[in-house]
Amino acid sequence: MTPTQFFLILRARWWVAVLVFLVTVGSTAVFTLSQPKKYTASAAVVVDVKSPDPVTGMMLTGMMAPGYMATQVDIINSDRVAKTVVSTFGLDRNPNVRAQWQQATEGKGTPLDWLAGTLRRELDVVPSRESNVINIGFTGSDPAFAAAIANAFARAYIDVNLELRVNPAREYAKFFEDQTKSARERLEAARKALSDYQQTNRITAADERLDHETTRLNEISSQLTQIQAQTTDSQSKRDRGANSDTVAEVIQNPVINGLKADIARLEGNLKEIGTNFGQNHPQMLSMRSEIDTLRAQLASETRKITSSIDTTYEVSRQREGQLRAALAAQKDRVLLLNRQRDEIQLLRSELDSAQRQFEMVSARASQTNIESQTNQTNISLLNPATAPIEPSSPQVIFNLLASVFLGTLLGLALVLMLELINRRIRSTEDLVDLPNLPLLGQLSSARRAIKLVGAGARA
Repeated sequence: MTPTQFFLILRARWWVAVLVFLVTVGSTAVFTLSQPKKYTASAAVVVDVKSPDPVTGMMLTGMMAPGYMATQVDIINSDRVAKTVVSTFGLDRNPNVRAQWQQATEGKGTPLDWLAGTLRRELDVVPSRESNVINIGFTGSDPAFAAAIANAFARAYIDVNLELRVNPAREYAKFFEDQTKSARERLEAARKALSDYQQTNRITAADERLDHETTRLNEISSQLTQIQAQTTDSQSKRDRGANSDTVAEVIQNPVINGLKADIARLEGNLKEIGTNFGQNHPQMLSMRSEIDTLRAQLASETRKITSSIDTTYEVSRQREGQLRAALAAQKDRVLLLNRQRDEIQLLRSELDSAQRQFEMVSARASQTNIESQTNQTNISLLNPATAPIEPSSPQVIFNLLASVFLGTLLGLALVLMLELINRRIRSTEDLVDLPNLPLLGQLSSARRAIKLVGAGARA
C-alpha cells in the first residue's frame, strides 16, 4: 500500500478514526478522573558496606558481594518486616480493619498476615544503581498515612536487620558460654590431676630431681668401674701370691728393698770371710744368724703386703657388691623419675591444652556476648518520608497522552481493517493492483473538468 492509497482511504473513512480517537480519549479521561487519588511517599536508607565492624574491627567481605544489596531489598519486601510494621501501628487490633479482613478472607488466616500482604502490595523498593542507597516507597490514599508507613518500613527494616545480626550472636553467645563452662571444668580437672600427682609422689621439680639422680647414677657407675678395676688388680696380685717378688707392692716397698740390700750385703761379707774362717767360726755363725733374722723380717714384711692385698681384694669385692646394688637401685630410681617426668609432662600438656582451649573459648564468648548486646547496624535512615503534596496516581496528563497515542493507533487500525473487509477503488493504483484487468485510459473527475473550462472562459 502506497502513501497515496493510505491517505485516500483515511480521507474516505476519517470519521471512523475520529470516532475511535474520541471514544478512546474520552473513556480514558472518564476512567482517570473517576479513580481515587493515591499518594506515594518515599524514604531512603543507606547501607554502609565499606566501614569495618564496630565490634570486631574487621571488614565483612560478605557485604561486598554482588548479591548483598539484592538481599537487603528482599529483606525489606519480606513478610517479617511487613508484620513488624503492622504490629508497630497495632493495625491488626483495629475493629474496622478486622471487619475488612473478615469480609475479604471470610475469616481465613490471621489479620496480621492479611494486613502484611496488603501493605506489601503497595510497597515499592528500588535500590540505586550507582550507590548503596535504597528507596522505600509506599502508596496510599492518605498522604500522611503513606509517609508514616514508608518510615515504618524503613525503621522496621533497620530493626529486623539488627535482629538478624543479633539473634545468631545471642545463640552463639549461649553456645560459647556453655563451652566456656566445659572448658573451665576441664582446666580445673587438669590442674587438680597435676597437683594430686605431684603431691602423691612428693615432686616439686621433676627435671631437677631427674638431673640430680642421673648425676648420682653416673657417679656410682664411675665408682663401680674403679672398684672393679681394683678388684681385678687385687685378684691378679693374689693369683701371683706364690711369686710375691713380682708383686709391685713388694718390689716398690722400701723396707723390703732395704732388707734385701742388707741380706745381699751380709751374704757378700759371709762369702768374703768364708775363705778365711771355717763354717763354725763365731763370726760366721753370727753373720748367718743375722742373715736369717733379716730373711725372717723380709718374709714377715712380704706376708704383710700379700695379706694387705688379700684384704684389699675382699674389701674391693664387698665394695663392688655394694656399688652394684646401689647402681641397680639408682637405675630403678632414675627409671621411676623418668616415668614420673613423662607422666607430669603429659599432665602439663593436658593442662596447657585445656588452658589454651579455655582462653580461646572465653575470648570468643566475650566477643559474641558483646555482639549479642550491640544496637548498631550498618544501615542508616538517609531521608525520612514526608507527606506528598501531589498525588502519584491517577496520572492525568500521562494517561491522556497515552490515550491520544493509543486512540490514534486504534483509529488507523480500524480504518485499515474496514477497508480490507470492504475494498473500494479509490485511485488508478487500485485498478492496477486488480488481477487480469487491463487499463484502457484515465478520466479526470467532472468537477476538475468544469473548473478547467470555467477558467478558460474567464480567460
